[in-house]
Amino acid sequence: MVATISSAAPAGTVLAFDFGTQRIGVAVGETGIGVAHPLATIAATAGRERFEAIGALIEEWRPVLLVVGLPTHADGTAHAMTARALRFARQLEGRFGLPVTCCDERHTTQDAELALRGAGVRGRAGRTVRDRVAAQLILQAYLDQRLAT
Repeated sequence: MVATISSAAPAGTVLAFDFGTQRIGVAVGETGIGVAHPLATIAATAGRERFEAIGALIEEWRPVLLVVGLPTHADGTAHAMTARALRFARQLEGRFGLPVTCCDERHTTQDAELALRGAGVRGRAGRTVRDRVAAQLILQAYLDQRLAT
């Protein structure tokens, strides 16, 4: 079962995912430092290809925890992508045998776009990194919440 945020989560490297049907943004962070960094964008739409790419990142980074952004409406209610992200989280947990937690991701894609525009990154260049920056925002929120509890 996918867990909620807990300060009892293991210490070490964490990978976070901004799940989408076309792309999945990935970020990496360390619980001891409490800082997240954008890592990669997985553009594969086929499940097998997606999980192979994720498996390669897990092999490289050896995370102790996976975090999946949980999309909801602005008021926190679920919608169609909420169920898909939860399914993705369960699949990660089942395939890789790592603990998975979900973290609120409301507005992270819009916040990532604003941050990139503010840094002068626009158009195609912005689209190629937007999802990994959104994953970074998800992971940073998780790390900040973990430290606060």
